[in-house]
Amino acid sequence: MNSHHVKQLKPFLSLSFVILTLFGLVFIKMEERRLSYVVLKLTKEHKKTIEIKKQKEITLAKLTRPQLLENMAKQKLTLKRVTPAQIIHLTPTHSLARTNP
Repeated sequence: MNSHHVKQLKPFLSLSFVILTLFGLVFIKMEERRLSYVVLKLTKEHKKTIEIKKQKEITLAKLTRPQLLENMAKQKLTLKRVTPAQIIHLTPTHSLARTNP
């Protein structure tokens, strides 16, 4: 290539470089916007999941209340409240490990 062809290609190459750079910037901005929407969606899902977890913890606490469990045991399982005479007290035993002299 001689210098005349290079001089003719310089404006085309410069314009091509500028256009490609601008397309690159537009692509980067679009990708940034898309990722910000993804982050926003995940943040909303995270908050919703945390709220569901709190509701389930509250439900579990309500279902395992001592009064509710006692009533359920009396009505559905026909269990009775323990009396002091039914309690067996065990004395602690010595260690089962033997020491060899």
